[in-house]
Amino acid sequence: MKNITVEELKARLDAGEKINLIDCREPNEYAEFNIGGKLVPLGKIQTMQTEELDDLKEEEVIVHCRSGQRSMMACMFLDTLGFTNTINVTGGILAWQEKFATSK
Repeated sequence: MKNITVEELKARLDAGEKINLIDCREPNEYAEFNIGGKLVPLGKIQTMQTEELDDLKEEEVIVHCRSGQRSMMACMFLDTLGFTNTINVTGGILAWQEKFATSK
């Protein structure tokens, strides 16, 4: 697992990069505010219900949550399931909103 800042992530998104972005929060949190990632709640990852992600095992997978804690756990779980390039977004959506919500 590596880490990426919200600034680095936003720069890559703004540049139009194809990114495998996973949001591991709960559906209600996703509905309130999201940055376009695929919703796969941490609970599904912890119970190994990751079939929808299996095609990404050899690809870079960037995971975010509210603050960076759940996404860190999700990255660790994905690593044990054989994912080779997981990246945790430090600070999560809170950091994203703090930096970019006013300019969105």
